[in-house]
Amino acid sequence: MSVAAAGDPAGGGGSPLLLDTHAWVWWAGGSDDLPAGVRRRVQVALAADRLWLSAISAWEVALLVRRGRLVLRYPVREWIARSQALAGLRFLPVDTGIAVRSVELPDLHPDPADRLIVASAERLGATLVTKDERLRAYPGVATIWG
Repeated sequence: MSVAAAGDPAGGGGSPLLLDTHAWVWWAGGSDDLPAGVRRRVQVALAADRLWLSAISAWEVALLVRRGRLVLRYPVREWIARSQALAGLRFLPVDTGIAVRSVELPDLHPDPADRLIVASAERLGATLVTKDERLRAYPGVATIWG
């Protein structure tokens, strides 16, 4: 059952958006890597309380920072907390249903974080905001980019 089907406010007024990890980093940092049209849709979803992140994205960001592959303006805990404090943006926990579904997804590459993000998008009935061509080619979830 999707969250929207369960009466969650994310279901009202259009499809919720779920940001892939890179889309979150680019959106939060104001990067030009996020296309202007996508940025506008993200802002509309935020204003409508329909913007989501998978909790696994917080793990990915922390891991990238620890490995030196991502530099943030603030320490990672503070950077994530600033997103958590935004009205209209929510983190979806990775529960047992999402975890199992991520393993069941057919024809999707083996990256565990990507699989958890796709399973999260399915759960929410959300459109996934991603530049990742492998995820955009996956027929099981709607995506937007550029």
